[in-house]
Amino acid sequence: LIFTQNSKMKTACVLATLIGSAAAFAPSTMSAKTSAIAMSDIADITVEDVVEEPVIPAYPTINGWTADPEAFCAGLPGAVAPLGNFDPLGFTKGLPVTEIKRFREAEILHCRVGMLATLGYLVGENFHPLFGGAITGPANGHLAQVQDVAPFFFAWLVGSIATAELGRANIGWVEPIKAMKYNQEKEIKGTFGAVLRANYYPGDIGFDPLGLKPTDPKEFAEMQTKELNNGRLAMLAAIGMITQEQVTHATLF
Repeated sequence: LIFTQNSKMKTACVLATLIGSAAAFAPSTMSAKTSAIAMSDIADITVEDVVEEPVIPAYPTINGWTADPEAFCAGLPGAVAPLGNFDPLGFTKGLPVTEIKRFREAEILHCRVGMLATLGYLVGENFHPLFGGAITGPANGHLAQVQDVAPFFFAWLVGSIATAELGRANIGWVEPIKAMKYNQEKEIKGTFGAVLRANYYPGDIGFDPLGLKPTDPKEFAEMQTKELNNGRLAMLAAIGMITQEQVTHATLF
């Protein structure tokens, strides 16, 4: 009898222990499943938050150049050794990209005029077959002589230059009313209502009859730098020749 009672008591204890253990583990399993689901949801939310919208450049890329407001001359080519970033008077310091583009437009235009003027002075004083050889003497006075000898040609010449300039303005420049409004909103002063178009590269009006413009951005930057350097030298040469003829009133050679 005693043995039977002891066996029953042992069996009851074992069953109670098993039931207690099962009850103890049941909530943990549910909690683990719930935690796994919750972590999965959080992971999904986190992944969605990490996805960012692509950054759109503030300035368009033109001929391989994207304006960098922090770089010298907004990153435009033209700076070469040994002078490097040469701007001793600080003309471009603190200027917005629109103004730097306007300065470069003026520079490249004067470079091209300087190169043509230098060639014209050297050739025009030694070879002048037009108008029966009536245009002679120092090149400083050639244009005035053309006006006297061939007034209709002179008028055509002036009209052609005006047409070319209007065409260049239409291609590269914002309409005056819009430009003045833009400058007023951005508080930009000293521009005379002049703003270049955002997608216009200074000096590139699309005139390339011989197809010399490179398509590779690096080659284009190199050619642009060469053009600027030759143009800068030509401007110095032209002003030297003009001054010499104004002083001596004689031809260069």
